[in-house]
Parts: sequence; structure tokens; C-alpha cells
Amino acid sequence: MKEGNLQAPKRLPLDWQNEDFYDRQSLDTELERVFDICHGCRRCVSLCASFPTLFDLVDESETLEVDGVDKADYSRVVDECFLCDLCAETKCPYLPPHEWAVDFPHLMLRAKAVGFKEKKPKWRDRLITSTDALFTTLSIPLVSGVANAAARSKVLRKVADKTVGIHKDAPVPTFHAKTLTKRVQNSHVAVGIGEPVAVGMGEPVAGTKTTGKVAIFITCYGNHNEPQLVEDLIAVLTHNQVEVKILGDAKCCGMPKLELGDLDRVAQQKEANISIFMEAVNSGYDIIAPIPSCVLMYKQELPLMFTGDSDLIKVKEAFFDPFEYLMLRHKDGLANTSFERPLGKVAYHAACHQRVQNFGAKTKAFLSLIPGTEVVSIERCSGHDGTYAVKSESYEKAMKIARPVVNRVRKAEPDTFGSDCPMAGRMIEHGLQDLGEAQHPVTMLKKAYGL
Repeated sequence: MKEGNLQAPKRLPLDWQNEDFYDRQSLDTELERVFDICHGCRRCVSLCASFPTLFDLVDESETLEVDGVDKADYSRVVDECFLCDLCAETKCPYLPPHEWAVDFPHLMLRAKAVGFKEKKPKWRDRLITSTDALFTTLSIPLVSGVANAAARSKVLRKVADKTVGIHKDAPVPTFHAKTLTKRVQNSHVAVGIGEPVAVGMGEPVAGTKTTGKVAIFITCYGNHNEPQLVEDLIAVLTHNQVEVKILGDAKCCGMPKLELGDLDRVAQQKEANISIFMEAVNSGYDIIAPIPSCVLMYKQELPLMFTGDSDLIKVKEAFFDPFEYLMLRHKDGLANTSFERPLGKVAYHAACHQRVQNFGAKTKAFLSLIPGTEVVSIERCSGHDGTYAVKSESYEKAMKIARPVVNRVRKAEPDTFGSDCPMAGRMIEHGLQDLGEAQHPVTMLKKAYGL
């Protein structure tokens, strides 16, 4: 493939089980090759701190080329990558099948995996990426109250900044003792593949690509930090005559461990979930998750790691983003477009991990169906990026990345603002400080329905 052709780019499988994948010399050779291509292009300089870090290293070297950069400094570039995939999916002209075959995120992931094998990361990073255990502990009654109070304490946050490495000003999530699974159980409805949690009026109607029955992968964040978001999603789906069940036994999607480079743990988490998801798919259910990163794991990241897993491919084909699903239903004439309330002007941030799924701007399209609603779309990184925004060493960089988004939201003077990624929404809210609370588009939609 040559430059200027019309052939679609395609990301190749991640050969992470090959011994050469973890060879340091082989890795450094590939890093130098790709860094040299990036140095000659510089198209992605505004996406994150990885590229400015690389280009500064080159520009400050004796040769003004990549060969003048100390290979020991390559890790500085790797550490700034949070695997948003935007460079590969929205900017890079050299993705396969181009003969140069550049996949910068996959190369960064390989470097993180090699680094993880060579030297275990900080205990902080191992802890905050162990979301199943950590979030479950912090959601225990009394413990959640103490954790939330500590997060609001300026004194304790300064201590945590110095001792743990969690920045004193970083936005951290709220933990709920009454998790989503507890809320569902307290409502005397089934958890898992059993009786539906909620059913619309009448039998579910299948569309061209949807079954009309959804099993929700609630995710760690949806269960422990924003259970109301999942409740809103249930309300919206049932209002659209979709039968809903909750996958209450599912574990973390694996994205936090992927960003850490712990690929063996990612594989374990995939194995823990695949039978649960397959039970749903075999029972005629589509799968939806409210967090774009969790959807991306099963639609792209895991399928590229496990290309021969037929069950995973079936799960991938049945996995949807909430608004991707609603727009498919709308295309078939099956979506409810009877709205009770306008939303006014909405400043909508398109989450990076949603954009790279390449199904289009479905959230904006569906919200735009609401009369009296103007959607201003913002397609730049929010700066949250998983754990990146909470770490002491990267918080200020995260705020710098977020600044253009925050400025555009402020300039829009919206009635409502938010993001498909609730963590991105909180980051934007943190940057604005004075424009109220971010709302997930699902919550906006629920309000427009008058629910």
C-alpha cells in the first residue's frame, strides 16, 4: 500500500504470546524505527504528551535525529501513552496495510508489557488498576463513607499526594455502599441471566442487527461509582421496548491492566467474563456497557489479542455502545422518539475510546432527534485517560490536555454538558469548576423522555 491510495487501514493482531514480543533488543529496534517515522511526520503532536516528549528528546539530541536519543529515555515516551488509540485511528497515515506498518498504541502496549515483565510497577499502580478488589472494598458500608470523606479532606489529600502518589487536586470517584447490584437486588429483580430486570410494554422486537433484548455489562465503575447511570440506562432501554438483564457476576473488562502492561492478567479477566457473556448471547441477548473503554475492550482490544477465540468473536459481534444500539433501533423504526422535554444547548464531548470504535457520531445523532436541542460536539481528549489524571506525576499534564475541551465547553455556554465517558465528564466538570455537574448523555436522554 502506498500513500494516497483508497485502501482502508486495518490494525493487525497483537502477537503478545510470541517470545520475541518480550525481547528488549527487538523492542528497542522497533521503537527506534517507529520513532523515526513519527519524528518525520509530527502529525500527532497535539494528542497527548507522548509525542511532544519524543520530539523534545530528538530536538535536544546532538544529531537532531532519533539515533541521537538515548534508548534509556524511550521509556519516557512510553510512560506518557495511555492507549487512547487516537493516533492510530484518527491521525496516522502509516497504519497497516501501509508498508511502514506503524501502530503506535500497539507498540506502546508492547513496551509497557516488556517493562512489566522486567520490573514490576509501583504498588500504587498495581493497586489502582485492581478495580474489582479495590472498588469492592471501598464500597463496603462505613468504608465508603470514610473513603469519600478522605477524598474531600484537603489535609488527607496532601498526605496521599506525598505518600501514595495520588495528586491532591485530582478528581477521584465517589464510592456508593448501595451499588447497582444491591439496588437491583433490593428491587426484588434477578441479577444475571434469569428473569428480566425490566421489560417494556409488549414482546421485544428484533431489528436488522439487534435482538431487542439487552444484557448490561455494568462495569466496575457503573456498579460502584455511578450506579444511577446504569439505572438511567435501564430506564431508557425499557422505554424503547427493550428487555433488560444485568450481568451482575461479570468482572473488570481488563482495560486498567492493559494500560499497565499486565497482559497475563488481562487474559485471566477475559476468561472470567467470556462464559457469562456467551450465556447471554446464546440466550438471544445483545450486550451493552455504559463505559466506552469497556465496550472497546470487547469490540477491538481483546479480539486483536485472541484472534482464534470463536466465543470472543461472537461476543464482539453482539457488543454495542448504548447510542450505537439506539441508532440501529432508530434506523429500523424501533426507537422511541416521543420526547417530553428539550435539552437546549448541549456541549457534548465525544469520548476517545468511543471515537476509535469507528461506528460514527451516534450519540450526537440521537440527541439531535430531540426537538429544541442543539448539540455542540467536541472531539478532543478530556485528559482523564484512566489513571493518568489522578497520579501526582501526570495530573498537571492531564489538566493541560483537558484545557482545550474545557475552554470549548465554557465558550459554548451550554444548558447541559457531558461525555459518553463519565470519567471524562467529571474531568471536564473539574476543569470548569463553576458550570454545574456533568451529565452522561444517557441521563440527558432519560430527562428528555420525561422519565
